[in-house]
Amino acid sequence: MKIATFNVNGINGRLQVLLRWLAQAQPDVVCLQELKASDDKFPQGALEKAGYGAIWQGQKSWNGVAILARGAAPLETRRGLPGDPDDSHSRYIEAAIDGILIGCLYMPNGNPAPGPKFDYKLKWFERLIAHAGELQAAKLPAVLVGDYNVMPADIDVYKPERWVDDALFRPEVRDAFHRLVALGWTDALRRLHPTERIYTFWDYFRNAFARDAGLRIDHFLLSGALARRLTAGGVDRAVRGWEKTSDHAPAWIEIGDQTSRRAPPAKKGLTSKRRIPR
Repeated sequence: MKIATFNVNGINGRLQVLLRWLAQAQPDVVCLQELKASDDKFPQGALEKAGYGAIWQGQKSWNGVAILARGAAPLETRRGLPGDPDDSHSRYIEAAIDGILIGCLYMPNGNPAPGPKFDYKLKWFERLIAHAGELQAAKLPAVLVGDYNVMPADIDVYKPERWVDDALFRPEVRDAFHRLVALGWTDALRRLHPTERIYTFWDYFRNAFARDAGLRIDHFLLSGALARRLTAGGVDRAVRGWEKTSDHAPAWIEIGDQTSRRAPPAKKGLTSKRRIPR
């Protein structure tokens, strides 16, 4: 199973980019973030025509998450992260697909920090940690996928010294990410590529993509049962160079069947097996 994540930065404005990438990369499951569309504006018909069933939680102008499944309908298991019934942000949706539980998330940005937005981010992170602990306790084959808005280590940011006070890199946020992983989750891309600079986001400003001034903020965390089946992963970074594209590139992993016991050794190269032309 090929599982991908893509912060589309507005699904309707980037729909042609999304459809082009889906046709070429053919992922089995896709987690989308930043739909920036209300539920009734979600392009369900266009995605069904492309071969994907979908569930989604929209929000007008902001946030929004969705899970797509190729040739299937995702079985929704949760809508919204537990722990705060008054939270109105559309940031988490969960589904079962072919025996794997897929949690699609869009972590709050948190800037400016310190401040109320940063406090909300930290509280949301604690709710995610609590839910992730329950999933681990249930010993489910699960993956928590999406835009975490955190660079876990210096290697995940092009110039760490410039980000020390940013909400995506502050020690409180990195500590929360490491506490989440310590529950038994595997950071899939870092497991496969332990020493490489892997970026999934390049700002629109200051020619960031051309300079490769990027960040790794889109992650796949695998439960213990699923980590043993990890076989490959990378970033379709060429998509970031397409016209009218998102400031994120799609990232992906591949999960083998249940006979797979161990992730392969680290491999070089972060482009999709299916070549994505500019």
